[in-house]
Amino acid sequence: MGSPTEHPSLLPITHATLAADTRLLAVVRDIGARHGFDYTDDTATGALLRERRTAVRGAGNSAPGWLGALAIVAAACWPFAAAALPALADRSPAVRFGPAAFLLVLAVWLWVLVWRRWKRELLHPLLAGYREVLGAATACGAPVTQVPDWLVGRSESGTGKGVAPIPSYEHAGERGEAGAHTYTPTMDTRGAATSTPADPSIPIPVKSAAVSQYEARADEGGWHDEAGCVLLIAGGIGIGWGYTQQVPLGYLAGALIPLAIVTWLAGSRQGDEKRRLREEALAYVRALAAAQAAGARVPELSPQLRKLYAEECEEQKE
Repeated sequence: MGSPTEHPSLLPITHATLAADTRLLAVVRDIGARHGFDYTDDTATGALLRERRTAVRGAGNSAPGWLGALAIVAAACWPFAAAALPALADRSPAVRFGPAAFLLVLAVWLWVLVWRRWKRELLHPLLAGYREVLGAATACGAPVTQVPDWLVGRSESGTGKGVAPIPSYEHAGERGEAGAHTYTPTMDTRGAATSTPADPSIPIPVKSAAVSQYEARADEGGWHDEAGCVLLIAGGIGIGWGYTQQVPLGYLAGALIPLAIVTWLAGSRQGDEKRRLREEALAYVRALAAAQAAGARVPELSPQLRKLYAEECEEQKE
């Protein structure tokens, strides 16, 4: 089976957005100088994010993690296996339960190793610098298109700030939560931050009504199959009870069977509509990524579109 077609990556922020505000551009260059990396270079930044994403996820899915899971399973099964073996059933509790306790300790130790390696990869200096860039962009009011869950140490589609959140700066020029650096905007003679107008030759994709419908309905549905099965089983049980007990009233439950079919048909229609809207939304996200790659400043994605883009990235990896 061939792999899905590759599409341009959608970066959280690009050089076009940074260059639109001279104060932000100066801040990002200062961050890059301190970390030894040019965060205004979209190609280098995209490569950095792909490399570090692989490293972060590889640390979380490494061999010690799988061995720890196997140790937990073995620890849970050992007491039952020991009780079933005549040679061990009559031995002391230390013999019957000692190996299980050892396996539990081993699993905890292995998972601690995985956690430490995962967090070390997540707190890589270049990633820390990039999170500073995103924090400064937010403070300056620049649009951040999307922040991947892995970049802040959050589970996919999770909530909260994550293990390594984006630094928060109430105003550019003030000390933020990181408490390490002060960002001072670069002002022109009129006292306002200078900016570079967007390139009018690069069109920004317009969000269609179908994409807005997808955002509103992305979390709908998912219950029709289960409800249809429950109705079908209830109808069958009612008919069977009426037949075996000679109770004609039980046959009325047969009305639940066509209701189950109607429920399945409604779920099928809703699923087809959601797939159509999903394709429209996916095409919009891909168009945004292409426009961004061409140098356009694209708007921030909604939570539904961020989740859709994350799913698209996972499909491209497979």
